[in-house]
Amino acid sequence: MKYTKLSAAAALLASSALVLSACAPGGPAENEESGTAAPEGGNGEVMTGEAGNKLTVEPTDTGKADLGEIETQEGSISYSVGEDEFISYNSMTPETYSTYNSAITERMISTFAYFGTDGEIYQNEEYGTYEKISDDPLQVKYTINEEAVWSDGTPVTAADYILKWGVENPRITSGEGEEATPLFNSIAHEFGLRVPDAPEGDVDGKEFTITFEEPYADWPILLDTAQPAHVVAEQSGMGMEAMIEAVKNEDAEALAPAAEFWNTGWNTSPGELPSEEIAPSNGPYKFKSWEPGQSITLEANDQWWGTPPATQELVIRFAAADTHVQALQNGDLNVIEPQATVDTLEQLEGLGDQIVIQQDASLTWEHLDFNFMEESIFSDSPELREAFALCVPRQNIVDNLIKPLDPEAVVMNAREVFPFQESYQEVVDAAYDGQYDEVDMERATQLVEESGKTNLDVRIGYSAPNPRRAETVAMIKSSCDEAGFNVIDAGHADFFGVVQPQGDWEVALFAWAGSGQIASGRNIYHTAGIGNQNYSEYSNETVDAAWDTLASSVDPEVHAEQVKIIERELWESLHGIPLYAHPGIVAHSADIANVRNTATQSGAVWNAEQWARVE
Repeated sequence: MKYTKLSAAAALLASSALVLSACAPGGPAENEESGTAAPEGGNGEVMTGEAGNKLTVEPTDTGKADLGEIETQEGSISYSVGEDEFISYNSMTPETYSTYNSAITERMISTFAYFGTDGEIYQNEEYGTYEKISDDPLQVKYTINEEAVWSDGTPVTAADYILKWGVENPRITSGEGEEATPLFNSIAHEFGLRVPDAPEGDVDGKEFTITFEEPYADWPILLDTAQPAHVVAEQSGMGMEAMIEAVKNEDAEALAPAAEFWNTGWNTSPGELPSEEIAPSNGPYKFKSWEPGQSITLEANDQWWGTPPATQELVIRFAAADTHVQALQNGDLNVIEPQATVDTLEQLEGLGDQIVIQQDASLTWEHLDFNFMEESIFSDSPELREAFALCVPRQNIVDNLIKPLDPEAVVMNAREVFPFQESYQEVVDAAYDGQYDEVDMERATQLVEESGKTNLDVRIGYSAPNPRRAETVAMIKSSCDEAGFNVIDAGHADFFGVVQPQGDWEVALFAWAGSGQIASGRNIYHTAGIGNQNYSEYSNETVDAAWDTLASSVDPEVHAEQVKIIERELWESLHGIPLYAHPGIVAHSADIANVRNTATQSGAVWNAEQWARVE
């Protein structure tokens, strides 16, 4: 999942690859399409990309192609992330921040920037623009498109971003002293942390400026999803003027009704589609219908001012991963991103010319994380963590589960850089001496014995069902039980959101999915991230300081140096064990054009508004 979402530095472009959030099936990788000269409009000539996929317009870069003057075609295209049901129009809380949810909400809520197929950052100029107007202090001016409106007809204005600043302001708290917690249950607090004062600008206007307290590495993408302020003001009973004033004054008591609605008011139950009154769209699609347990259908937003969606309806199906290939063959799904396994690839190849398969490396990586909560056997025992790391058969896992899909696959020995990135070996050489490259059963057994602990049950938790992770756990059990552990397959359908936060696991097996962010890993490994993406409750002063230095700099050399410090300390303290970068697969019906594989966490659906059926 995006227990999923958050970052990785631009693939093949930047020096570090950082993460924003966790993910089960990883997003696919970059595909650089080629073809003939692009026609004037997207509904005309069709060409073939390098991967065999059809294109109505050849992209000129790794961002979204300019489709020109097009008309929305009748019909629908179906896609699935997995079987998880939609849970909220608000995808920005720890409970709702997942690839499953975002596949829907990101079609409905626009942002100032997006990631191209290789993680490069592009401005979403149909929605608005931004520019840095000062370096000291760092100031950024944002301009929302004059035509930008929510689908209920309300203009998108600075008010939406003033509220966003309040939502992500860690100084607006409930409780006092050590019991104080952020009033708004947001997955991120960087906006309020980095920008001490609310955005400056007319509340009802289209322009606003933010001023940073100090430089910030990820300033171009600080402002992501902003929910409609007018809905919060109305549903909380506060009214816009009073709510905005309370936000600017950081008045937690006054904002309590707004926070109550923001935190839970958009949450849903299966089949209960939120009305446009509380869940409007300012993106190319809006809600149409919801068949519980089956799918949600989005339809073209008739208030959308930008390039029209290429297809009238986008159907997001709730389908178990092991059904996707058959559903693609049957036409029940048109685009899928199955977890890459040998069996899955063979099944896809068996479908022949009726589908197109796109494969590449991805910015998603598999890992084992130790539980540092008090009740965990690993929390206060570096010896046991070392013993477990020494018995995990990382090379065998890669050889048996990943190399048949990607012959170039290697054991991954870093977290913030990927093996296919230029700086990878330099970072690894500075941070890791190879002590966990091979299983050392003798040393692992010795460390277990020296710990003096017995009954060493190790529940490896992951989101189930997941055949590849089940095989991974079986291989670890076969090895680590010899060292004195008792490895238990603790895969659970509700691992994320239920089991993981409760701490009912010793080791978590999942993936972080990447994009083009530089400092997002701070939320995963920093003490300040506990309660958000730091699910392990890991805390390390050296790591904290390095992340703080990295995040507060715009100098790539500083970023590179701090990444080495972070990686070295994460290995020395054994936060967890990286395994491998995911091989990415996208498969789609041969008559669907403009499907473009991406290395980032966004997944194939990143440009779904451009998908179209062609001959």
